[in-house]
Amino acid sequence: MATSPRKTILAIGAHYDDCVFGIPGTLLQAIEKNHRVVILSLIGDYTHWPAAKGRSQELKEISESLAHYLGIEMRFLNYASGRFHLDESTKRAVAAVVAEIKPDIAFMLWHHDRHPDHEAAAAISKVALRLAGSILNDDTVKAPGQIYLFDNGPGHTIGFEPNTFVDVSSTWSQSTEWLGQLMAFVRQKPFDDLTPDPAVLTKSTLARYRGATCGARYAEALWALHPRPTQIF
Repeated sequence: MATSPRKTILAIGAHYDDCVFGIPGTLLQAIEKNHRVVILSLIGDYTHWPAAKGRSQELKEISESLAHYLGIEMRFLNYASGRFHLDESTKRAVAAVVAEIKPDIAFMLWHHDRHPDHEAAAAISKVALRLAGSILNDDTVKAPGQIYLFDNGPGHTIGFEPNTFVDVSSTWSQSTEWLGQLMAFVRQKPFDDLTPDPAVLTKSTLARYRGATCGARYAEALWALHPRPTQIF
């Protein structure tokens, strides 16, 4: 049976855990199908975040290590929470990553959110993904063929109405372990899959709800920027 061509997937979030909470199952499905997956977190400076005080660099290293173990590349820019917004500098920084990675498919945060960092990241991602060539004055840089927006849970996302669902039942145990191990580091507790972290419980509830919506055991929901009949991977 012929296999589909290898694709490059770029997922962009504001924080170290946005993509790990939002679309872990979807990204792991891409890995299962031998696609290249890169996660970009705009915030790479956690120096002043109380939960990572004195551990900012270690947080990034743990994030990169957990992703690498799963076959995913994790990258950080150098912004700090509350200290970036849509401007020429941020557009160029993300556009440069788009130009280097050359994604066929991209994922970005939903634009309406209770967290200002998420809204800023969404605005920057949308411009950089769609107009990287113009921003960099390089007409060889093309926009991804597919761009999907993802939500970040009921505590953050506002007004998200998905038009695409991904059945992530096959990658669900890996997804929850990935998120659980990351949260264990942040909370400075041993990882225990028998006592799920609150973030894992929230994600599981959301994934079951999305699954009930589309007839799957667990699912992740997306909003396609340009909806059309498609197979994501």
